Amino acid sequence: MSLLQLQNFGKVYPNGTRALDAIDLAVQPGEFLSLVGPSGCGKSTLLRLISGLADPSAGRIDWPAGAPQASDIGFVFQDATLLPWASIADNVYLPLKLAGVARAPASARIEEALAMVGLAGLGHLLPREASGGMRMRVSIARALVTEPKLLLLDEPFAALDEITRFKLNDDLLRLWRERQLTVLFVTHSVFESAYLSSRIVVMAARPGRIAADLPIAFDGPRTPELRTSAEFAAVCRRVSGHLADGMAAS
Repeated sequence: MSLLQLQNFGKVYPNGTRALDAIDLAVQPGEFLSLVGPSGCGKSTLLRLISGLADPSAGRIDWPAGAPQASDIGFVFQDATLLPWASIADNVYLPLKLAGVARAPASARIEEALAMVGLAGLGHLLPREASGGMRMRVSIARALVTEPKLLLLDEPFAALDEITRFKLNDDLLRLWRERQLTVLFVTHSVFESAYLSSRIVVMAARPGRIAADLPIAFDGPRTPELRTSAEFAAVCRRVSGHLADGMAAS
């Protein structure tokens, strides 16, 4: 049974811009699905529609296993969007606070979420005292503290240096496996999508639509060594080819 299904999904903005058109997509429980495409193809818009932050202009979204509660969906934005005056722990606490959970009983969940992203014992810091990579870890912890079924990530590592980005890629894969998450991940990077994903959806723009739907599998584990293998290069070439075709169609 699919976790969610989009049927003839579309979005038109008030100025007449058609951001998405005729999107049909089923997301299976436990998969890591990346959305790749040129700027303006509606990747971020699609995440916002799925999360309920915006409404579609056409089509429907079905949840075969039942409509999710707000706490069932975690969202990590491109910017960490932390409250600068609040500690790291209080930033992680925010979704629980909004759900009416008192601070004291939430403490164990906050510490667990920070430990999951490698920030155990650092909850007292303020965001300005943390590096860019640490702030993004806080954002991920905040999304995970409600124990969501679906994790949406909108280019979360785009502004980070390559070493930090690679490390967070590995940490995200670990969390995906350990927490049995379903992940929708937006990225402009073919290499990042190939490394992380069990499936890649390539999008074309103007209006945004699906150009290719590619299952991704490797013979061995996803380790740093995979990035230099011929098998990985072949997958990247395949994704890049479909991306080029999608951009030409745009």
